[in-house]
Amino acid sequence: MSASPQESREARMQSQVRLIKKYPNRRLYDTKTSSYITLADVKQMVLKQEDFQVVDAKSGDDLTRQILLQIILEEESGGVPMFSSDLLSQLIRSYGNAMQGMMGSYLERNIRAFQDIQKALQEQSHRMYGDNSRASQELWAQFMNLQGPAMQSLMQAYMEQSQKMFSQFQEQMQSQARNMFSGLSFPGFPAGQPTKNDPEKQ
Repeated sequence: MSASPQESREARMQSQVRLIKKYPNRRLYDTKTSSYITLADVKQMVLKQEDFQVVDAKSGDDLTRQILLQIILEEESGGVPMFSSDLLSQLIRSYGNAMQGMMGSYLERNIRAFQDIQKALQEQSHRMYGDNSRASQELWAQFMNLQGPAMQSLMQAYMEQSQKMFSQFQEQMQSQARNMFSGLSFPGFPAGQPTKNDPEKQ
């Protein structure tokens, strides 16, 4: 008996990435180990850099982003949060405006650069101190303690840069609008003369 199209698609996905199915009762089923797992288990997959995908068991919709966001929420709710309330508020305000697309790509590039720094430090620490030395562990712990403030500084710098760019863009558009209409005449006003409602030319 031949497999259904959905089963064939799942088989191909499973051969490439680790497939996790999410059921209506919110339980996660790992098709690799044939067992139910928790968000903590998925977090370990992320830390181990394993390729996986979470799909809805009934519809097949990709739920990977949703699960990753849940993990971030749990991490932010307990322990030492990476994002301050002010920073999260600024992130929310960025949705729906012209800067949203730029922000996503900017953050992705900088986080990748940050990961490259982590990898380079790990390799340097390994060469200098070996795998299990106390000095290596202390050096890595110090760097990990700096990650939260570093990410906050990164996000804050982006917000300030974006705000400055947007202000410059607004000023440029206003200047172009003034130049465009400066040669036009309106009823009751000579061409090129300021109107009563134009504070820029009073």
